[in-house]
Formats: sequence, structure tokens, C-alpha cells
Amino acid sequence: LPSSRSNMARHAGPRLPLIVKSLLPTLGSALDSQRVTATAFLAELLNSNVVNDLVLLEPVMDAMAGRQRDPCLLVRVLALRGLGNISSGSPEKVRKHGAKLLASMVNGMDDRDDPNNLVALEAMSSLSKLLDHLEERDVQAMLLHIAIRIRPFFDSEQPDLRRSSIVLFGHLTKFSAGDGEAFFEQILNALVTLLLHLQDPRPEVVRACKFALRMCGPSMGCEGLCEMFRNHLREERGLHFGEFINDVCKHLMQSYPEMLNRLVLTNLFYFKSNWVDIRAAAPMFIGFLVLHVDEDHCHQVDLDQLISGERWDRGSP
Repeated sequence: LPSSRSNMARHAGPRLPLIVKSLLPTLGSALDSQRVTATAFLAELLNSNVVNDLVLLEPVMDAMAGRQRDPCLLVRVLALRGLGNISSGSPEKVRKHGAKLLASMVNGMDDRDDPNNLVALEAMSSLSKLLDHLEERDVQAMLLHIAIRIRPFFDSEQPDLRRSSIVLFGHLTKFSAGDGEAFFEQILNALVTLLLHLQDPRPEVVRACKFALRMCGPSMGCEGLCEMFRNHLREERGLHFGEFINDVCKHLMQSYPEMLNRLVLTNLFYFKSNWVDIRAAAPMFIGFLVLHVDEDHCHQVDLDQLISGERWDRGSP
């Protein structure tokens, strides 16, 4: 289909409006196969600026948005992919239609008839592509909802969901200035998870964490931590996790000693992680936190529970 789309864009030219006009009614077909085929073709067509040149962008975009409630999961996935393709086919038009595109992506993340989260995955990937072209005010209106919605995917068993959600979180930090305090809270909620997943078994997830942490650095209010993320988490650079997390904990306890209990609680959640390297990293993380915290703040931690290694719920006092 991608090659069909590019061939159509190159050779069909003025015939495309008639082809699109013929395909649009097929989106309402009773047959899943016909809706899938038509949606896939139109979604790929949005990758080309030809839809803009031929004044087809709006009708095709509206058709894709209208497929979000399609009973066929694949149609919903392809429709979101098409809307995301506007970022490459007609990037100059994304700003104009930003609110509608953003609403479609958020609806995709909230899809309740998606047991394997394929629609959510496509929504996160497409939104990451669109963000650079959206109005800041449109994104800020949905910023916290998106950040909270994608957070559970950071620990998904599916590596694509881990990677896409973490990359999207990194991109979202660019829009945090207008709601800095509230989004800073989301960064704090995600910090331990992003640091531990630097030990993720999948390299693409590790790269995503490096990117997200580099993006979070400037919002952390700690120049030393920001510089560490910028210098040590470059994509091509290897990382000695033990040395790195030791220095991170030193900066955290110097800048945010009141966060000790919160950081410990989150790490304890990962004592039963399915990934052995993350399971091993969590107690190391706690050890360095306790090592670097001032004596005045040690009372935050219940040492009996810590030594026993029992799992604490995140919401425990």
C-alpha cells in the first residue's frame, strides 16, 4: 500500500479527487475488508502533499477522524496512522487542525475496546510525530491528561508500548512551561521508572529512556542533574549504571531530600519486576539514596520494612 500510494500521488494527479470520491463511501461498507483497504489507502495518501495540492486534505482527514468508532480495530489503527501522516504530508496544515488531531489521538489512547492496546500504540506514535507542528496552547490543554494516561505503559510487557509511551513523555516536556508545577509532579512520578528502565532488556526502550530523561533534565531545577542527563545519556554513549545512579542519587538528595520516602517507595515496587536487571537495579538505587541523604531526613524511611524487602504500595504513608 505505501508503494501504491506513492505511485498514485506521482502518476494519478488530477484523477485522484475522483478516486478518493469513489473510495469514501467504502468506509461505510458492511465488510471489514473493504473498510480496511479503503482506510489503509487513504491513510497512506495523507503521507503525500498531493492531498493538499488537490484540496483533498480536509475531506480525507475528516473521513479518517470518522473511523475512530469503527467496530474493526484495524480500521481504527489505520485511521490514526493516517492522521499522524499529516505531519509529513502537510505539516503546515497541522497547526490549523491541531485541536481536532489532538482530540483524535487522545480518544485513541482512551480506546476501551483494545485489549492489546494497538490503538493506543498508534495514537502515541502518531502524536509524537504531530507534536512539533501543534499549537502550544492546544497541547497544554491536554498535557496532564496525556501524561497520566500514558504512564502505565512505561512498564508494559510489550516493548513497543514501553518505547512509544516513554518517547511521547519526553516530547511532552517541551510543552510544560505553561503548567510547570503540575507537569513537574508528573516528572517526579516517572523519574524512578525512567531511570530503572535504563536497565531494560530491550535496547530501543533504553534509548527511549535516555531521550526522555534528557528532555526532563531542564525541568528538574537541578543543573548538576540536567548536565548528567545531557552528557551521560547521549544515545551513542555506553553507560555504567552503578556509577551513574550513584551520582544521580547524590544530586537528588542534595536538591530534593524531602523526596527520599517517595523515591524509596517507588523503587520497592520494582523489587518484584519481571525483568531481572531492573529487579537488581531497584535495591541498588535505594542503597545510594540512603547513602547520600542527610541524617536529618533519614526518619522518612521505615528501615525495618526496607531491610525486610517487603513491597510497599505506592500510596502508603
